[in-house]
Amino acid sequence: MMDEKIVNELIDELIQLSFKEDIGDGDHTTLSCIPADAIGKQKLLVKEEGILAGVEIAKRVFAAFDPELKMEVFIQDGAHVKPGDIAFIVTGKEQSLLQTERLMLNIMQRMSGIATMTAKYVKALEGTKTRVLDTRKTTPGMRILEKMAVQIGGGCNHRIGLFDMILLKDNHVDFAGGIHNAIQRAKDYCKAKGKNLKIEVEVRNFKELEEALAEGVDRIMFDNFTPADTRKAVEMVGGRCETESSGGITFDTMLPYAQAGVDFISFGALTHSVKGLDLSFKAVK
Repeated sequence: MMDEKIVNELIDELIQLSFKEDIGDGDHTTLSCIPADAIGKQKLLVKEEGILAGVEIAKRVFAAFDPELKMEVFIQDGAHVKPGDIAFIVTGKEQSLLQTERLMLNIMQRMSGIATMTAKYVKALEGTKTRVLDTRKTTPGMRILEKMAVQIGGGCNHRIGLFDMILLKDNHVDFAGGIHNAIQRAKDYCKAKGKNLKIEVEVRNFKELEEALAEGVDRIMFDNFTPADTRKAVEMVGGRCETESSGGITFDTMLPYAQAGVDFISFGALTHSVKGLDLSFKAVK
């Protein structure tokens, strides 16, 4: 993950922007019918089986809007939940509860959906050495939260953005004039800038793999290889660097790649095609 200070700043900015987007010049529905001094309770009700994620972010949502809201937590991030479970109860001004409800639910439903899907992939790969990776195919502005959710579900973060790792993909290689040029320029850049960044290169065939091995990198990504070719590629690497499979691999097709011995498989679907977990924030009467 990124520096904790930067992560916190990004989360705070997301929360404030989200309130601005949702509330605007006022929640006129709530303001018109709920007395300003009315105190109430709401509970987070789980309506679907899965992995809960976003409890810690929910605390920040409530605190950012109204520090007097009190949150009693019964179920923590990463727990397996089932319909009927109550994750937490929040007590405070009814106006504040109503105005924070949707943002909290939007975040927690999406994070829990990602954590649930990730846990499903991780469990299916038990018994292999392969770890589940996310990608940069995330919702703009919510990347930090979505990558947190992947971790909560038992997966690994690839890179957070374009700044914390060098990943030489096919277009970089083509624009640079080949594997050798791309890797050499990346190494020269790191040396000139004093940056200690891992270098990963994507290869499309065995010729590019041989070139990458000759140059030496931290990780090699096999793009659109078959499981059989992946096994051969892993053997060629021989432990000299980390290995990753990518390119159209799904839950239904991933096991043969893991059995071929790759260290990682990356899945864009963890964040770009996820269904939110069904949660509800209900008044406690």
